[in-house]
Amino acid sequence: MPAPAQTPISKVALAGAIGTTIEWYDFFLYGTAAGIVFDKLFFPRFDSLTGTLLAFATFAIGFVARPLGGVVFGHFGDRVGRKTALIVTMFIMGAGTFLIGLLPTFNSIGIWAPVLLIVLRIVQGIGVGGEWGGAVLMSVEHAPEGRKGYYGSWPQIGVPAGLMLGTGVYALLSSSLSTAQFLDWGWRIAFLLSGALVVIGLYIRLQVYETPAFQAVQEKQDQARIPIVELVRTSKLNLLLGMGTRMAEGIAFNTWGVFAIAYTTGELNVSRTHALIGVMVGAGVCIPMIPVWGAISDRYGRLRIFGLGTVLFGLSAFPAFALFDTGSALVIGGVLVVTLGLFYGAMYGPQAALYAELFPANVRYSGVSCVYQVSGVFASGLTPMILTSLLASGGGRPWLMSVYIVAMSALSLVSVVLIAVLRRRIGAQTPQPVPVLQS
Repeated sequence: MPAPAQTPISKVALAGAIGTTIEWYDFFLYGTAAGIVFDKLFFPRFDSLTGTLLAFATFAIGFVARPLGGVVFGHFGDRVGRKTALIVTMFIMGAGTFLIGLLPTFNSIGIWAPVLLIVLRIVQGIGVGGEWGGAVLMSVEHAPEGRKGYYGSWPQIGVPAGLMLGTGVYALLSSSLSTAQFLDWGWRIAFLLSGALVVIGLYIRLQVYETPAFQAVQEKQDQARIPIVELVRTSKLNLLLGMGTRMAEGIAFNTWGVFAIAYTTGELNVSRTHALIGVMVGAGVCIPMIPVWGAISDRYGRLRIFGLGTVLFGLSAFPAFALFDTGSALVIGGVLVVTLGLFYGAMYGPQAALYAELFPANVRYSGVSCVYQVSGVFASGLTPMILTSLLASGGGRPWLMSVYIVAMSALSLVSVVLIAVLRRRIGAQTPQPVPVLQS
């Protein structure tokens, strides 16, 4: 029998990075727009704080839809294949983003404007909810032993790269157009650009073969009949602990990559362009750091490096917001370089391989998708709303937000420690391709 066709791992890693960059550009573009545009165009009858909260509420809806995408496409990814699921989810994501760029505003069609915005945000959520698991598994399952952290980190580059691309496009539009032009039609350009990017992404992903791990599952006819049922039956504890680790990572990204824009422009009166550039530079530094942290995790262990990232995130909360309150664009940019550029990658670099190692191949797509997307509702989607509410409760001071960040970092650190303890108890080695504990 001939050996299954395989794609060189360097090509797989590059395809993963480019594909996820396009997906996350689409998804996070909405977060940037929610902080600076959507409150004015889709919720104009409310005061600034309430309008921002409502805009961030529609941002959160995308995260609520992500578990649905994770379950649906996790099923097809475990039954039919990683590649097929990836192609479909990219098309869904691109269509939702492109159509947002064509939406009439509240002043044109009234209440139907925010309703349609919510519908398309749900479409985005379903698309990215199904995409992430397949993207990281294409790299992890193609990677050789001993390099899974490094190659698994390449699709993770798409998050800061997508954020940098989205904020960069908005920074360019914001600086080159008047406020009236930007609010009238300029913001739409960034969404409509998604159409061309998706065509590029689809072409690239069509060049990559199915993963060896899934091909082996097919040869053995070992596909789970209903992957999500099998996953819950065998790996409940793995799911819960994985979700616990995710809290710090998701909150970190959405604090420094999304909420920071609204906080600095709305509360500190920093110019929109300077805030966008600060996030863009922080994300730019993060891009090369993610594979660096992934490679370090191959040498020193996923849990150690991920745990280090959670500690750095928690310890940096109070000093970071204190420095933000100086109102200096240069200082704020420096804080974002450290928190988003350096610290965040310690969690996000090893994450793909860490989660893949929690589940067997026949339910792995469903497993990593559920860990990432279900916890993402709380860790990512609700973060801007929670922080905005805590800011209001704290009288406009950031101390309650910092307390929340420290508490969630502690939760993630406890989850990391429990995974390590359970692995030692059953004599497992790290990294490993099997669940840490069968439940």
